[in-house]
Amino acid sequence: MLALLQEVAEEVINPRFRALAEHQVIEKNPGDLVTVADREAEVLITRRLQDAYPGAVVLGEEHFQANPAVLEDYAAAPHAFTVDPIDGTKNFVNGSKDHGVMVAELDGPDVVRSWIWQPQHEVAYVAERGAGAFRNGERLTRPPVADPEAPRGVTSHRRWIGTSLGELPPLELTWICCAVDYPMLVEGAADYIVYKGRQPWDHAPGSLLLSEAGAFLGTFAGQPYDARTVPAGGLVGAADQSLYAALLPLIP
Repeated sequence: MLALLQEVAEEVINPRFRALAEHQVIEKNPGDLVTVADREAEVLITRRLQDAYPGAVVLGEEHFQANPAVLEDYAAAPHAFTVDPIDGTKNFVNGSKDHGVMVAELDGPDVVRSWIWQPQHEVAYVAERGAGAFRNGERLTRPPVADPEAPRGVTSHRRWIGTSLGELPPLELTWICCAVDYPMLVEGAADYIVYKGRQPWDHAPGSLLLSEAGAFLGTFAGQPYDARTVPAGGLVGAADQSLYAALLPLIP
């Protein structure tokens, strides 16, 4: 799978990086961008998945935009994949290297494998349920929080940037890309992340990376993350489950 993501990135993503024409960037909704590279990458990845796993449901971000009913098929499927062809499209459009291609595989309710390829950084994150999380083949373990009294928090929700949860230090801006945010959390660049966005293609790959590295992802309602659903409220990723539990009462 990783080889597939790398091949697709080399074919249709990298040639467009910092080389997009104006007509190759489309605004789906105010502030929500898609490019020809997103669409072409998703078609290529989806086709290969369907060829290899004809009984699986493939939930791609752009396919969902055209056919929202696929989310119900995905939620009920015994075998499924999520595909985010370019996570961090705004970064990609703006020439930032902080973007990535992400795929997660589900066996029933469980995310069992996930892949994140950051083409401009040439870094791969791979996780397999019960087998660990890896960065370019090296096992990852979430380090302890450096200062338990003042963990570093980040958020993608712009209205929360600069605000504090209780007496904790103010929330900072994430890397605006789940394909970068989750690896940064695992590697210790942040101690927790607060998300308002909740779509499976954004969070299913990172959820397994976190759990296999010893971190935790849960909902505002106090439930472990379920990749088959779009939970109400939001999500909190934390260095460990105890930090997650301590943060929950502080969420506004």
